[in-house]
Amino acid sequence: MDAAAIAAAAALLDAGELVAFATETVYGLGADARNPDAVRRIYAAKGRPADHPVIVHLAPGADVTQWAAHVPPVAQALIDAFWPGPLTLILPRAAHIDATVSAGQDSIGLRCPSHPLAQALLTAFAQRHPGEPCGVAAPSANRFGQVSPSQASHVIAEFPAEVAAGMPVLDGGPSDKGIESTIVDVSRVHLGVPPTLLRPGSITAEQLAAVIGAEPARPDAAAPRASGTLKAHYAPHTPLELADAARLAAVCAGEGLPAQGQTVVLAYGVRPAHLPDAVVWHGLPDDPNRYAHALYATLRDWDTRGMARLVVQAPPATSAWAAVNDRIHRAAAAFALDTDGLGH
Repeated sequence: MDAAAIAAAAALLDAGELVAFATETVYGLGADARNPDAVRRIYAAKGRPADHPVIVHLAPGADVTQWAAHVPPVAQALIDAFWPGPLTLILPRAAHIDATVSAGQDSIGLRCPSHPLAQALLTAFAQRHPGEPCGVAAPSANRFGQVSPSQASHVIAEFPAEVAAGMPVLDGGPSDKGIESTIVDVSRVHLGVPPTLLRPGSITAEQLAAVIGAEPARPDAAAPRASGTLKAHYAPHTPLELADAARLAAVCAGEGLPAQGQTVVLAYGVRPAHLPDAVVWHGLPDDPNRYAHALYATLRDWDTRGMARLVVQAPPATSAWAAVNDRIHRAAAAFALDTDGLGH
């Protein structure tokens, strides 16, 4: 880890500039969370809607009460169990924290990443402001709605103009988890609303239940808006279709394929002995954690090859696969495939 590069990046954050950096989930596009103009630069760079909140990343040992109006005991229990790590908590936003990071809501998303590079950057930034609230607002470092980056090269490809203009990309290697953090809303516990799972991630509902004593609730109509929870999200440019067993078998038999170009099948099952020339098979791990780690890099790779269609085998509908299913379903929702398989 280059200490000079970390220090320089912290100084850029202080100056209101953007910095991309590795975390254990995906790479983030960061700005000073206390600087509304800097946060708005994230929105502008990503093309992110103004009503879609961002997550504030905190250094290890940061005082959460500098950001949250109050921290209920259940939230503290989750912090003790899973921070640093891939868990974002939605808490009531402290009145002195500008609402730009929360897209105008009275809640705020907070997380303490476990990646050593992210921790080094956050710590270096916090040391520039001793005793003050200091955090980095950082959604995934990709254009809004597209596939999240799990490698530094993905960020560079996504933001060539910004990188050319001097935006650093702190390379911490491939992201360990490969998908975004679990998001749990605890902002309404004081109103009698139980902890609510807004977005599944590598920390599972069962792991959360072991800490809070019950399965987290499902999102309700009054739940806060949170990062990465729109119906269509995490999508490549190449049309993507989610296929059940029958549809997968039909594709592998050459049925319902686009008239031109090749179709890539992304599957964790056994490759058929015979495939049409128009179908390319790409095997993925049959373990949900290894699958998640490989997913975004695989989608990005095939997205650059000019394929006609990506057909993804539907993962098992079990809790272990909940996070992967969430991402794949949102990616597929970005495309309205016509009956000839030609449109999106």
